[in-house]
Amino acid sequence: MLPTLTDARRALRTYFGYDQFRPLQEEIIARLLEGGDAIVLMPTGGGKSITFQLPALLRPGMAVVVSPLIALMKDQVEALRANGVAAAYYNSSQTGAEQAALVEDILLAEVKLLYVSPEKVVSPEFLNLLRQVKISLIAIDEAHCISQWGHDFRPEYTQLAWLRGQFPGVPVIALTATADKTTRQDIARQLDLRDPEVFVASFDRPNLSLSVLPGRNRMAQILDFLRLRPGQSGIIYCLSRKATEDIAARLRARGYAAAHYHAGMPADQRAQTQEDFINDRVPIICATIAFGMGIDKSNVRWIIHYNMPKNLEGYYQEIGRAGRDGLPSDTLLFHSYRDVLTLREFIAESGQPELAQAKLARMEEYANAQICRRRILLNYFGEPMEQDCGNCDVCQNPPQRIDGTILAQKALSALIRLREEVGMNMLVDVLRGSNRKEIREKGYDQIKTYGAGSDLSQGDWQHCMVQFLQMGLIEIAYDQGHTLRVTEAGRAVLFDGARVELVRPERTRTRRPEPQAKPLSLREAFEEGLFEALRGLRKALATQEKVPPYVVFSDATLREMCQECPLSLTAMSRISGVGTRKEARYGPAFVEAIAGYLRDFEAQGQKLPPSRTAAASYAWHLQGLGCEEIAQRRQLKATTIGGHLLKYWEAGEVLNEKVLFPTGELARIHQAMENLGARDGLRDVYDHFHESIPYYRLRLAAALTGA
Repeated sequence: MLPTLTDARRALRTYFGYDQFRPLQEEIIARLLEGGDAIVLMPTGGGKSITFQLPALLRPGMAVVVSPLIALMKDQVEALRANGVAAAYYNSSQTGAEQAALVEDILLAEVKLLYVSPEKVVSPEFLNLLRQVKISLIAIDEAHCISQWGHDFRPEYTQLAWLRGQFPGVPVIALTATADKTTRQDIARQLDLRDPEVFVASFDRPNLSLSVLPGRNRMAQILDFLRLRPGQSGIIYCLSRKATEDIAARLRARGYAAAHYHAGMPADQRAQTQEDFINDRVPIICATIAFGMGIDKSNVRWIIHYNMPKNLEGYYQEIGRAGRDGLPSDTLLFHSYRDVLTLREFIAESGQPELAQAKLARMEEYANAQICRRRILLNYFGEPMEQDCGNCDVCQNPPQRIDGTILAQKALSALIRLREEVGMNMLVDVLRGSNRKEIREKGYDQIKTYGAGSDLSQGDWQHCMVQFLQMGLIEIAYDQGHTLRVTEAGRAVLFDGARVELVRPERTRTRRPEPQAKPLSLREAFEEGLFEALRGLRKALATQEKVPPYVVFSDATLREMCQECPLSLTAMSRISGVGTRKEARYGPAFVEAIAGYLRDFEAQGQKLPPSRTAAASYAWHLQGLGCEEIAQRRQLKATTIGGHLLKYWEAGEVLNEKVLFPTGELARIHQAMENLGARDGLRDVYDHFHESIPYYRLRLAAALTGA
């Protein structure tokens, strides 16, 4: 019997501690459970891994996961093992004895997910091993590496189609965070996928703020940025190796724990730097793009690009390393004309200079944009966004706008009349009525819209065209000579009356000042203190078990603990990210830490927020104190404490009868209730004891005895 989505939901709660799937995860999992192929385009932090990890757990056999970096394999395997999943990796970092032991486990069917590099997976030795076991599915991670149109092409990935040929009946899933339409089509062809279903998740990462600044006084601006984010983990990406070393040294001189990382460092030093970052020993890394692809660290809170990246795919993938846990995170991009010149020199030496130069131009347009940056990013990846995001520097410091609907209609109409066979420069020349020889030879001067935009300068039309591109009204077909296409959004402007707003060409933006830190509210101060206490416990447990702290629990899970204050394993099991294995392994320590923090908070002279006062009473009760003792410690009335404990009882928590009623009082109260029949009211019982037992004790007794 095939596993079902019901089985998948149960496994999601058991292994990963979540009650609901993220968008598209359920549909992708269903596709794999049915045995079909899939291409998944999902942003970094969007939950790609679970889409193949859950089917791998449920389908019979072992899943093979092709992953490009050893560090990424190690991170993901550690996280899976912490959740109770039988996962392993097979790569060159292992000794011969370790690989032999792993092969034995594989042959004994004791491995459910096996991570392996693309070089290793197509070796004859490894293929011979795979033929001896049942393969449940094949997952190709970072699948854009297989395509010449992708931003990180790797020749060794092109051999993976042969792997598919060896296991024709096994479902294959190709996953990537950044691939345009052309790249996705190439992935399907290169991997020989069979009628693959394409899943394109939303690229919107609303938790990421987006800011761009001119590359002047960068170091001073970075120091201002860090001052407002003490103790947070982040990455500063640089173009040159020397810059990574210089910036890290300057930060260390200012008292920041920072390290550098680049491909020119000895392998052991690179590995140590990465380990220090993953394990929260060094929170700031200054690195080239060689760093980050293999990092599964969920609590990176910010990304700074000291220099402009060479394309939007790389930029989006790099900023996606922040906020993988869904918590608010910041990104900052510096750009300058010098960066552009440097990148052009790099590209001139590459294998595909024309395509790379076109993508660099899009990156430069993004950096200079005066419309919502999130709209530009989403439209670039084929996801229309109608409203501005409100969480980028342009939205927070908006430029002056004009109605550009007629201009857009002129451009779109001309493009359609030109059969969508021209690039941007030719389209502008036709609109302006240029008398170029090529225009006359092709008959472009005969179309109705020839010269319809002669009232605008070349520069103003280019300014408009860039905005049309950024808003998703047109797109570039890179694989067809960089010609322009009218999108569905563009057709809505041309035929359905949709409106277009453009930014005035002459306007320049000024830098929006960094917001100053605001005083914390009572609740925020309480939760920040608890968060730091739980972070300390997490670090200690991670060090003891020799795993990264986020493998124990993510920041998002700790934040939810701070908000909910679970004081039992039952309550802890309801926290997102706390699966069955982690509840048993770490739950008791975190419950005690939360209870201890509640008990100590008032003792240190701090005022509890009202929403936490009942929790503090219950935390003291867990220490073996009754109502009167708790009231004395907390300087509250025993009646109030009794109400707090009753609240927890009604929520399903356990109360200690012997502590609350130490002298047999509970039995006497219960007997009186039975004799008097006081099921709905306690007045008769109160009178029976001549008012010697207060009402709060009678209410607790009624609850504990079920009366």
